Amino acid sequence: MFDRLQAVEDRYEKLNELLMDPDVISDTNKLREYSKEQSDIQETVETYRKYKEIKSQIDDTKEMLNDNLDDEMREMAKMELDELEEQMPDLEEKLRLLLLPKDPNDDKNVIVEVRGAAGGDEAALFAGDLFRMYSRYADSQGWKTEVIESNETGIGGFKEVIFMINGKGAYSRMKYENGAHRVQRVPSTESGGRIHTSTATVAVLAEAEDVEVDIHEKDIRVDTFAASGPGGQSVNTTMSAVRLTHEPTGIVVSCQDEKSQIKNKDKAMKVLRARIYDKFQKEAQAEYDEHRKSAVGTGDRSERIRTYNFPQSRVTDHRIGLTLQKLDQILEGKLDEIVDALIVEEQSKMMENAE
Repeated sequence: MFDRLQAVEDRYEKLNELLMDPDVISDTNKLREYSKEQSDIQETVETYRKYKEIKSQIDDTKEMLNDNLDDEMREMAKMELDELEEQMPDLEEKLRLLLLPKDPNDDKNVIVEVRGAAGGDEAALFAGDLFRMYSRYADSQGWKTEVIESNETGIGGFKEVIFMINGKGAYSRMKYENGAHRVQRVPSTESGGRIHTSTATVAVLAEAEDVEVDIHEKDIRVDTFAASGPGGQSVNTTMSAVRLTHEPTGIVVSCQDEKSQIKNKDKAMKVLRARIYDKFQKEAQAEYDEHRKSAVGTGDRSERIRTYNFPQSRVTDHRIGLTLQKLDQILEGKLDEIVDALIVEEQSKMMENAE
C-alpha cells in the first residue's frame, strides 16, 4: 500500500511541475486534464503526508523514551506517544479507502430520467413523488435542478420527466438511484381501501462533455414540431419543440420545455450526448468480469432497488437490506442515510476484492 501511496505523491509533484510548464499552460486540454488529475489525488497526498508526519513524531518520541528522562518528562512523552498512536488506525483506514478505484464520472452533473411504469395513473403520481424527492435532495446539497422535458398527466403526476442536476459530486451520490422503485399504498381513487403496488423507473446518466463523445452533425436528424401539453393539446403555435435522432445508435431525444427552439435543441443535445456516453460505457462495462462490477447494482434499470410502503411508513433498499421507518422524511429529500449506507457497502466490497 505504501509503495502505491509514494507513487501517488511522486505523481502529484510531477503534476506541479507540469502545471507550471509554459507549453502546458498554453494547451487548454492538457491544462484541464492535469489540473483535474491533481485535484483528484490531492486528498490522498495530504492524508499520506499527515500519516508520514505522525509516524515520524512517533519514532522521535520512542527514541526520546530511550534517553535518560526524569519521571515527569517520561510520563509526558508516554502520553504524547499514546495520542499519536491512536491516530494511526484511522489514517491507515482512510488511506485504504482513498486508494480504491474512483468512478471517473463521480464529479459530474447528472441527467435524471423518471418514468411511470406499472400501475397507470398511480405509477405516474409516484414518478411525480420521486421527481419532487430528488429536487428537494438536490436543494439540500446545494445543487441546481433544471427540467429538460416532461410529460404530465394532468393530475399531478408524470408519465416521464427528464431533468438535469448541476453540482459537484452529483453523480457520486445520485448514481445509486438507478433502477426500478416500487410504491405500496392506497390510491386516492380506491374506494375499498386496498393497497396497490406500482412502479417507476429511474435512470441516472453522467453529463458527457464534448471531448468525451464524438458526435457528428451529419449523424443527427433534427425535427421540429409544436409543443403540446397534458392530453396532447397544443400549447405553442410555433415550431419550438425539437426532436433529435442519432442515426448510428437510433437514440431519440425530444425537448419542448423552452419556448425557444435554440434552447430546446441545446437541452436535447445534452441528453443525447449523455445517453450515447451511457451506451458506450455499458458496452465497455459488459466486457469486465462479473466480480469487477459494483456490489450494489447501480447500473441495471430493470432491477427493483427500493420499496416505499405508505401503510407502514417504511422504505426498504433491497440491495443492502436497509429498512428505515422514515418514509415522510425520505420523500422530503432526506436521502443521505440511504446513500451513505450504499457507499459504505460498495467500498467494503471493493476493499474485499482488493485484498
